[in-house]
Parts: sequence; C-alpha cells; structure tokens
Amino acid sequence: MFLIRRAEETIQKIYPGDEMKTPMHMSIGEEAIVAGVVKALTPHDQVLGTYRSHALYLAKTRETNHFFAEMFGKADGCARGKAGSMHLSAPDKGLLCCSAIVGGSIPVAMGAAFANKYKNNGKCVAVFFGDGAMEEGVFWETINFCGLKRLPILFICEDNGLAIHTSRETRQVFNDDEKLFGSFGIKTFEENTSDPEIVYSTTKKALNHLRSTNSPCFLRFHYYRCLEHVGVNEDFDAGYRSRQPFIAWQAKDPLVIQKEKLLNTGVHPDAICKMEDKINKQIEDSIRFAKDAPFPDTTEAYNGVFSCV
Repeated sequence: MFLIRRAEETIQKIYPGDEMKTPMHMSIGEEAIVAGVVKALTPHDQVLGTYRSHALYLAKTRETNHFFAEMFGKADGCARGKAGSMHLSAPDKGLLCCSAIVGGSIPVAMGAAFANKYKNNGKCVAVFFGDGAMEEGVFWETINFCGLKRLPILFICEDNGLAIHTSRETRQVFNDDEKLFGSFGIKTFEENTSDPEIVYSTTKKALNHLRSTNSPCFLRFHYYRCLEHVGVNEDFDAGYRSRQPFIAWQAKDPLVIQKEKLLNTGVHPDAICKMEDKINKQIEDSIRFAKDAPFPDTTEAYNGVFSCV
C-alpha cells in the first residue's frame, strides 16, 4: 500500500509539468482493496482491471521502472509507451489487461476463467471494476454465463458510490446483492472497511467457497475516492460532494490503519521507516530511469496491431 501511495504522490508532483501525457485515474483511497485481494490470491491467479489501474499493476508486479516509463510514454514502458495510464498489463505476472472502457475487462475475464476451467489448471480470475460498471449490459451477460458454467472467477466491485459525479442512489434501483446474485448461483461478500487485513480475510473466504463449490463469487468493497474522477487534484469545489466526508475519511486512511496495527503488534518504528526509505529510493531510481529512457521509434505505432490501412 505504501508503494502504491508513494508512486501516486510522485505522479501528483510530476504531472503538472506535462511530461506525462496520459489521463490519470488515481487510486488514492482504495489501496486496501487491491492490496488485500492480491495478497489473498496465489501468484498464478490472474487479474484484470479498469482505467484506474495503477494500484492493481503495482500490487501484482511490485516493480516501478516499467510502470513510470509507461507514464512518460517511453520505449521501456510495460507497453512500450503505447498504453499510458489506462491500459497497463503484465501478463507474465498475471495482470492480463486493464481497459479504459467501463466494464470492458469483465467479459475478457469471463473468457480467461472459461479457459482456466477448460484447461483444469487451478487458476482463479479476479476482475476489478467500479459500481458504475454494474449498469453495463455486458456485466449481466457475464454474470449469467459465469453462474451458468460455474466458472472460477471473483467479481471485485470497488464501490466508491460514484459513477464519475453521480451517486449510486440516483442510478441503481437494485440494492440487495445477496438476493440479486444468489439467483445466478453466485455467493456475495460485502465490507465497508479500509483495513487491508479484513479485505484479505474476506477474499480468502470467497476463494475457499469458490474452490469448494466450483461457483463464482461477488465481492463489494466500499471505499472513498479522494481525488477527482480523472486527474491528480481534489474536486470538492465541483458541486457534487463536500470536503467534510474527506476529512472524516482521513481517520480511516488504510495506510494510517495498517501502520498503527504494525506498531501495536510490536513492529519497531525503525523497521517501518527502513521499509518506507527502501520504497522511496526505488521510486526515485525509477523516475530517473524513466526520464532517461528513449521514446519509441515512430514505427512502434505499427507493431502489435491486426492491420493498418
């Protein structure tokens, strides 16, 4: 979580200089969800995400050289500078893809889960999405097929209660997950917490259920989105929410919670500082690496595509 937070705080500082020419959808506030879920999965399990992809990429890979190089559009980026912030991937680490289309990665995750069941390789798929994606038709088509075929998949709803600026209450009439998804043969889990250990234990319960019953699970984790929908700034002057909930949320900051838990269990403050210093240095080194890396040749635009007219 500290790696994710520090990486994004670094982006906040650099982004106004216009060296990173990619839209930024920041993950500050949701670190506990990604960290807890990825920790519960095995290294062989697969994940897919949304345009808010930084946290998932960093949690699954823990590397920052190729991450920052991609932010700068460099040839050493994880997609050779062509993906930007919204389409990060690391297939060798199990991050199959992220998509800028709302709900776009959900049917792809279904395909991966179907392939895993067909191959009988024991891999599980976890697909991350916001609560707004639940209003896409493809979400329900996927839910139906996964329930019907009993695929090894976890649906991870990162619910901040907003679809950009619109609250969930003004968008969705359905509100009973257990009844709704139960009709598809899918067990539900829900937590309103910033504690990564609770996210971890909840995900473990879901995985145990999935593997013992061969049926999918739907997990809803509530969190507070600290920054604007797209960008690196606050947006409390936009008129759709006030600063007061943000002030209240700061007491539930997942990094604050976990640091206090570590201290209370006897971890020495120096040990925590040593870990933080190591991560800070890693990010500083990666920024230098990314800035020094070359831009891709113009011919790179024609690589990895089906056809060019």
